[in-house]
Amino acid sequence: MADPRLQPDPRPIGEILVASDAVSEEEANRALLQQGSSGILLGEILAQQNVCSHDDVLQALGRQFGMPFARVHEGDVQPEALSAIPAALAARHQALPLSLHGQAIRVAMSSPFHFEAEEEIRLVTGLAVDPVLAPADSIQRLLEEYYMRSMFDEAAAAGSDIEIIDREDVDIGNLEQMARETAVIRMVNVLLHQAVQDRASDVHIEPFEKGLRVRYRVDGILHDVPAPPQRLQAAIISRVKIMADLDIAERRLPQDGRIKLKVSGKEVDLRVSTVPTLYGESVVMRILEKTSVLLGLGELGMLPETERQIEETVRRPHGIILVTGPTGSGKTTTLYAALRKAYSSERKIITIEDPVEYQLDGINQIHVRPKIGLTFANGLRHILRQDPDIIMVGEIRDLETAEISIHAALTGHLVFSTLHTNDAASAVTRLLEMGIEPYLVASSVEAVMAQRLVRLICPNCRSLEQMDNDRNGRLSPRRRIGPPSGCDECRFTGYRGRTGIFELLIIDDDIRELVVRQATANAIQERAVQKGMKLLMADGLSKVETGLTTMSEVARVTHEDEAAAELERILREEERTGRSET
Repeated sequence: MADPRLQPDPRPIGEILVASDAVSEEEANRALLQQGSSGILLGEILAQQNVCSHDDVLQALGRQFGMPFARVHEGDVQPEALSAIPAALAARHQALPLSLHGQAIRVAMSSPFHFEAEEEIRLVTGLAVDPVLAPADSIQRLLEEYYMRSMFDEAAAAGSDIEIIDREDVDIGNLEQMARETAVIRMVNVLLHQAVQDRASDVHIEPFEKGLRVRYRVDGILHDVPAPPQRLQAAIISRVKIMADLDIAERRLPQDGRIKLKVSGKEVDLRVSTVPTLYGESVVMRILEKTSVLLGLGELGMLPETERQIEETVRRPHGIILVTGPTGSGKTTTLYAALRKAYSSERKIITIEDPVEYQLDGINQIHVRPKIGLTFANGLRHILRQDPDIIMVGEIRDLETAEISIHAALTGHLVFSTLHTNDAASAVTRLLEMGIEPYLVASSVEAVMAQRLVRLICPNCRSLEQMDNDRNGRLSPRRRIGPPSGCDECRFTGYRGRTGIFELLIIDDDIRELVVRQATANAIQERAVQKGMKLLMADGLSKVETGLTTMSEVARVTHEDEAAAELERILREEERTGRSET
């Protein structure tokens, strides 16, 4: 709520700035003309041209919306207010808790348009929100200082010691000495500990002109977290590079490394990538945890019929099984589950991957090294001399790899691999486009699995009233569209965890005939659907119907137009059902 002492000023912001002598009338008119052609907000134009300051614009916005303006400092922040709003929520909305007074909490924000933030804070705290406008850089600095301090205290209390495995320390000048300071080590440890606790798949440390930005990718979505102070940027990045055994003196070229850690007693592998940017090195750490990927086929979220079909396919003696989907859609997890299902002491399995993400017991795994000539194609040739029964090729990227894979399948080997296509039928036509003869594709490919990952509705924050009380127990239209408002366990997103949605194309005689005739992907898909194949959209909708996920999630990972049309159909159906019941 706005400060009751302030009344909103109905005048345009340009007039308010002129009245306060922040800009002249001529400057405001010039900016108005530019706004008409650019679409940029008037205040932003004036601030970018240094006609007035960002603070001037913020004060004018405050007058316009009846919100007070304040230049916040350390002494303005009460510990009680900080503890009322979780760090994840504050960081996501760049909302700085200042003080508690009665049944309200005063919160500093950098924009008067943060209505969603106000609503979330009200729901989480149970308090009315008294917003104050403040400069974004001040809010960011104080969020970093207070919430990072809080994270340190919590991590220390929880014993967040991190042990580097198989790494010998070396001394390389002053930069390394800075990176070995207790504060820096502790800061990096806290970031990694928190990432593992939050089930993050990636940690992004990104340098910008005004400071560091740290984000965790949780359930496929990036979330901001409180970042360390900018003055420690070089030391923190150097600390990560030391842990990954990278050259800390080389800051002009990209580098890749690996860290093996024990975080709270749990072994975790990190793949580290650094690239030089305008304001320093950007670091991304991929967190590889065995428990998150070594799943059985039954744990991936497949429908029972899909699981039965894929189990039958992996028991075949030869042929190619392809898994398709974009990066981060869970293809590796599915391949590993299929390999573990196919494994027995009577079959030899060899994989060639880029990189080897997890070590699989009883399976020979090869890491490609293109710099020394060990490519997918070259490695595959040598694998065939190792008398394998089953081969897994990380990705079919070119014609040569495709030809060798098909040759292997036709000579009695079962081959697993991946392709980057949007659906299952397109994988078949992609091989044809690469230059593979249609009869070879038809003879070798046994099945294609397309997949995506959708976020699951958080079980902790889903309440009973979000379910219809009908005999089917289906989600209400409102809840089928979007998630609950969120809780601390799901970082206030309404989602926690992910499951797969799948589309399994079995290559039978009818489909083989279409492939030989070089039919389009649409024609192949249409015939497969007639024979019972469930499309990604249909599988996603079945998970919406059972309350696992939402329409907005299915729309996010599939085609939005189709999802919107299907949602409209569902709502019409529910409306008719409601009328008939009354």
